[in-house]
Amino acid sequence: MTTSVRPPLPFEFLRPVPSFTVLSTDLVDGGEIGEAQAYEGENRSPQLSWSGFPTETRSFAVTCFDPDAPTGCGWWHWQLTGIPADVTELPAGAGSGEFPGLPAGAVHGRNDFGTNDFGGAAPPPGHGRHRYVFAVHALPVESLGLAADAPAALVSGTLGFLALARAVLVAEYEIHAPQD
Repeated sequence: MTTSVRPPLPFEFLRPVPSFTVLSTDLVDGGEIGEAQAYEGENRSPQLSWSGFPTETRSFAVTCFDPDAPTGCGWWHWQLTGIPADVTELPAGAGSGEFPGLPAGAVHGRNDFGTNDFGGAAPPPGHGRHRYVFAVHALPVESLGLAADAPAALVSGTLGFLALARAVLVAEYEIHAPQD
């Protein structure tokens, strides 16, 4: 990045909620994103599993956000809502818009690539390390009641307002500038 000051993580200024645990066989909190989760790599959403959420949870949403994108407002890579409360794991690749094993009721929202699926890590070459914030949101409703093409900011705001609890995993990725 061209500056040493990094933007805040997306949940730092929202109303505080309890946390729970999210783990991945593909990612480590504070670690590196591999080519499997890179846009120009396999572009495959990571495996995620979660536990310790509130008993009143009626559904989950999973999001991935890059606060370091040079847009002034970050970049939404993934929004999956309406995951039933009895589902506590998504396999690798569940973010594909064509994934056959998506839980009934789950809906992919529009990401900032303009598609309804997972869009992998894709920082501009030479822009520095970007953080990718994977979050699982425990919700008191079965559905957000939003259209699949709702803007990412609307989905995010609704999740921030409704969340009972949130689990977060942050991994980083960088594309080095081409050498002359």
